[in-house]
Order: sequence, then C-alpha cells, then structure tokens
Amino acid sequence: MMRRGAQQYVVARPLYSEESFAEDREKVCRPRKSMLDHVKQYFTCDAKRAKNAALSLLPIIGWMKIYQIKEWLISDIVSGVSTGLVAVLQGLAYCLLASLPPWYGLFSAFFPVVAYFFLGTSRHISVGPFPVLCLMIGSVVTRLVPDEGPPLNITGFDGLTRDEQRVLVASSVSFLAGIMQLGMGLLQVGFVVMYLSDTLVSGFTTAAAVHILVSQLKFVLGLVVPGISGPLALIYTLEIIFNNITSTNVCDVVISLVIMVVVFIVKELNDRFKSKLPVPIPIEVIMTVIACGVSYAFDFKTRYGIDVVGHIPKGYEAPMAPNLHIFQETAVEAFPMAIVGFAVAFSVAKVYSIKHDYTIDGNQELIAFGASNIFGASFKSFAASTALSRTAVQESTGGKTQVAGLLSAIIVMIVTLAIGFLLEPLPKSVLGAVVIVNLKGMLMQFKEVPYLWRRDKPDCVVWIGTCIAAILLGLDLGLAVGLGVELISVVLRAQFPRCSLLANIKGTDIYKDRKDFVDIYEPEGVKIFRMPSPIFFANIEFFRSKLVEAVGFNPLRVLRKRNKALRMIRKLLKKGDLQWTSKGFMNTSRGPIKESEDRSNMEELDLPTDFKDLPVRIDWSAELPANISVPRVDVHSLVLDFAAVSFLDISALKGLKTMLKELIRVEVEIYIVACDPYILEKLHDCCFFDDEVQPSIFYLTVHDAMLHILEKHPESEEKKSDYDKIITTVTVHHPESNLRSRDRSAPDPETRF
Repeated sequence: MMRRGAQQYVVARPLYSEESFAEDREKVCRPRKSMLDHVKQYFTCDAKRAKNAALSLLPIIGWMKIYQIKEWLISDIVSGVSTGLVAVLQGLAYCLLASLPPWYGLFSAFFPVVAYFFLGTSRHISVGPFPVLCLMIGSVVTRLVPDEGPPLNITGFDGLTRDEQRVLVASSVSFLAGIMQLGMGLLQVGFVVMYLSDTLVSGFTTAAAVHILVSQLKFVLGLVVPGISGPLALIYTLEIIFNNITSTNVCDVVISLVIMVVVFIVKELNDRFKSKLPVPIPIEVIMTVIACGVSYAFDFKTRYGIDVVGHIPKGYEAPMAPNLHIFQETAVEAFPMAIVGFAVAFSVAKVYSIKHDYTIDGNQELIAFGASNIFGASFKSFAASTALSRTAVQESTGGKTQVAGLLSAIIVMIVTLAIGFLLEPLPKSVLGAVVIVNLKGMLMQFKEVPYLWRRDKPDCVVWIGTCIAAILLGLDLGLAVGLGVELISVVLRAQFPRCSLLANIKGTDIYKDRKDFVDIYEPEGVKIFRMPSPIFFANIEFFRSKLVEAVGFNPLRVLRKRNKALRMIRKLLKKGDLQWTSKGFMNTSRGPIKESEDRSNMEELDLPTDFKDLPVRIDWSAELPANISVPRVDVHSLVLDFAAVSFLDISALKGLKTMLKELIRVEVEIYIVACDPYILEKLHDCCFFDDEVQPSIFYLTVHDAMLHILEKHPESEEKKSDYDKIITTVTVHHPESNLRSRDRSAPDPETRF
C-alpha cells in the first residue's frame, strides 16, 4: 500500500495486447523515405541551404556578427598576449619531442592558428603544438632519419642536411594527416571520434606522458641519446640513459631541478588562488627569461658544455610541397595522428563549449584542423592540435573568442621576425624541465585506475591495456591495441549481458529483479525473463542457455522425451501390453516393460506432440503408465521482457523462433512484452509468424501479460492471500486535488489486492 499523503496516480484502461492496442488506437501514417529520397535531399540545393553551408564552413561569420567590442576586445587582448608568450615557450619545448630544430615549433604556433581562426567552431581552444602529437611525429622522423646511420632511401632527400630531411618528413606526414582530417570532415564522419572513449584517451595520454618524460631525460641530464622508434623503444632508450648516466652534465641537472621546483610551486599557487589572481602568473615565461639571461651572462654553453637552443633564423621560410614518397612510408602513422589530434582537440573544445553555452560542430572541427595542418605543413610546421594547459591560459585570462588566438599568433610572429635571437642562449634543459612539469596533469591520471577498478572493471581493463600497450609498443600500435581492447569489451558486454528473472512488487504494477527485493509476489508456474541487450548472432546461444536456466528445463529435451513416451505408449497399446479403461491406462503385461531404444525417425521427435490414435490426451503432469518417465514441467507461462532489446538480426530471429516453438510444443505459453515497434515490423517483414508463433503473444507491458495469465490460469494465485495478489487497477490520488479517474463512482482513491 502506498504511503498516505504521497503523490499517487489513477489509471483505468483495458488490458492490451499489441494487436488489441493497434485496433483500439489510431496510428499516424508516416511516409517512409527510401534511400533514393535521402540521396536526393542530401544533394538538393537552395538559397537557404547554400547560406547555411557558407556559415558552417566559415564559423567566423557567425560569431563576428555578435562580437561585443567594448566588453570582449580588452579581454581578448590580455588573453592573446598571455597565451602568445606561453605558445612561444611551448613551441620551442614541444619541438624537441618531434626531434626537430626548436624554431620550427614557432611555425606550428603560428600558421595553424591563423587557419583555425577562420574555420574553427570553438572560441576558446588554443591551437598549436600538442606534446603527444609531437612525440608521434618524432617517432616517424627518427624512423626515417635516425640519429645514427643513413636515412631511409627517400626520393627528395638528396642534397639536404639531416635537419632539412627531418623537417621534410615532419611537414609531409603533417600534410597527410591534414588531408585525412579534411577528407573525414567533408565526408561527415566526425562521429569516428566517439569510438575513442574517455577511458581509452586517458590511458593513451598517460602512456604518452611516460614517453614524453623519458624523451626529455636526455635534455635534463645533458646526455647524447639517439632517437629510437618502434616497439620497446622506451626500454631501449632507458637502457642507453642508464648506461651513460655517469656522463650526466651536473649543470643541466641543477638548472632543470631549479626550474621544475619553482614552476611546480608557482603553478600550485596559481591553482589555489586562481579566484584571487586577475591572471595566472606566467612562471614558465619568467623562468625562461631568467635562464636566458643567466646563461648568456655566464656563458653556460662554453663554460659548462650545456646544449642551448642556438641560432634562430629570422623570418619564415618559403612554402614547400610535401613529398609523395614520404606519404607512402608514413600513411599508417598519419592516420592515428589525425585521429588523436582531432580527438584531443574536440574533447577540450567540448568542455569549454558547455561551460560557455555555445555549440561546436565535430565535422567542421575536422575540416578546420585538416585545413590548418595542410596550410601549416606547406610552411614547414608540423601537425597541430591543442594543449590543455595553453587553452586553460587562454580561457582563464579572459579570452572570449579566437581573436585571442589570432593575437597569440601575432606575438609568436613578432618573436620569429624580430626578437628570436634573444632565445638563442636558452639551455635545452630548461625546455625539457618545462615540458616535464607540464606533464603533471597527464601523469596524475594513474589515480583513475583504483577508481575504475572499483566502479567498472571492463573500463579499467581498457585503461590498463591501452596504457601498457602504448608504453611498450609505441603510441601508434598502442592506440590500435587500445581500440581493439575497447571493442572487445563492448562486444563481450553485449554478448554476455546480465539477464534476470523479474517478480511483482506486491501491491503495485512494478516488476523488478527477484533477487533485489524481499516484498515480492511470483505466481506459481509463471516466469518473467528479462534480456537487457540487443539479441544478435553472437549472443543468441547465450540467450538460449540463460532462458533454459531460468525456466529450469530444456524444452527440446522434454519434447523429445514426450514424443518417445507417445511412441512407446502406441507400441504397448498395439501389442496389448497396455489398455485404456475408465480408470485410466492399465498395464496388462506380466513382465517388466523396458524402455525402447528405437532410434529410427529421430527427426520426428522434434515435431509437436501428436495424440491421434490415442484414446485420450496425455496429462504430462500426472503419473504415466508402464513406468514411463518424462521430465516434469512446472512452468505454464513465460513472459519475455524485450524493453531493453533494441534490435534483432536474422540469426537471432531464426534462433528465437526455434526456441519459442520448442517452448510452445511443451505447452508453455509465451508472452513477449514491451517490444520495440520497429522490431515488430521487422518480424512481420521476415515472416516470423506462423500457426505456432502468432502475433497475439505480444503485449504492451509486463503487467498486461501478467493479468492475462492470471485470468487464464486463476489457479496460479488462488493459494495466495488477498494482499499477496497482483494489483489489477491503479489508482491516482493527488493530495491537494480531487480524484481523477474514468470511474467516477470509485469510492476509495487507492486500491490494493
């Protein structure tokens, strides 16, 4: 009984099967579009659609129309200057991950930003070098142009220095990744990023952070370590570092430790007092300026042998066409770069779009990053995405639109064209230290493992599998392994769902897992089985096994036993060893009757039981003559709850029909409830129904089916007390209003049985 004063509801309606509901209620006739109609609609063009297409391809038109100069311009200028200073430093630092001369990182912090300004839909992300992407580019660069030994035989390498060859490789693979992103955007397949779950991305970026950390040790320790790519590259790199640990440059170590400690402390203070600080303290920039000055004043390069950034050419280099031979060699690596670069940028952009209440378009983002990488690679930059720390600076310092991004690119351009020479004495160990400190966020993702293990073990397996594979096999193969593990986990969840038997919650029309509640009612001879998953070729056998386990018998085995029993009864009647009397069958044989082992016509045992030529219909629940034994079936009705079944494939249809026929042939009534209309339509289209399996077995709800069963089999609940019986009407009571019911004569606002 419901609590008094609680909100209740009254419903008085007929008991509905799907057929009776369709007869009682008129449906809206909706015309179905054919594939040709969809194709025609897709390629139809009018003025409105052309305008929308132009606005979607150039999102700058949309947000520039609403740009509030007085309120936003100052904020964008402050944000642009702050982000530009960080972008200069990160461009130099992350370029070391790509195994390229540092000043090429400034190119990647300029050209892609300009293209994204016009084409991107996010107003807050800061486009430019991303450490994970830089590391993936670096593995390709060191594979084609290793530190030791001759480069790969590539057309176009002749006459180029090693650095020029590496720049050609990086720009070509970035160009190819941009083409892939642009192609996916034009084909409207931005949904592919949905296959990279947050768990997979977290495990992958954590592994990338480990790779980045190891790759920066050579700068922090002042060691000469050749770039290594491929599986187990991390292990081999650590082996070389430990073998040469005695050659560590103490000055580099001291500088790095000082930089890391100071930057870490100030960053923590920025996080703690961010509500009180007008802008975060740009500690990386400050420490870089100090390190440059100290290095220049005390001549660290000559006195202590420290490796510095060195000469930074002024201005930009002429555009360069990509190398098609490099395309062939790097196509496999370019695709994961395109996916990872877009996935990370899109996930960051989505966070800020939700925070600031505007929408972003995944397909347009693919087009924007594809065009940005193609444009940037033509001017010798490498693939761009976004870095969370740089984006956080742009947003937290008041950035409102990509005007801040454009201003940050202008700051980078000023450094490139005019004051780049001031960074020439900067020790590379400073850049390495800055990179390592900025890995904190990614490395702290290890804390997710215990949480995932407690909450969702399959997701935890995906995280650990992706992380370990990416650490040991490399980022490209690790991503592929992570995707494989993720897809396997999804398949296994769908293939082995948690099936359950439902029971009625006493006094309600609610049905829940019988294991979860105490106050339940289960009519005798009735089972309610729930399958919380689509049914398809991979799990149809699992569905069958769970259904057999739920009902407590194998219907096919029972059917065969019954047909064998009928065959034996006919044989005994024919011999005269068995006779029918008014009191039932009588055994007239003097000796014991042994069960026949006749195996002829075995296929007939799977047919429905046939009582012709017998004097009476056999009652299988009673004792059979001549000591014939047949498994007892205590279930007379089976309800299948299909509320969570979203689709059935052809294999599942065949398997389901076979199971239903087997159950019907052993006199178990089948009811399928809450079935999706499109599944019902598919069943009709596939000729699922016949003389045995009929459309009348489908009911709207579990309660409709249960009331029908109790009406048909009153003996199922006659032993129960009045309170235990299932509710047959539902009453609605609004405490502050009058009774609302079709039955105005109802005396009591709540009814229980």
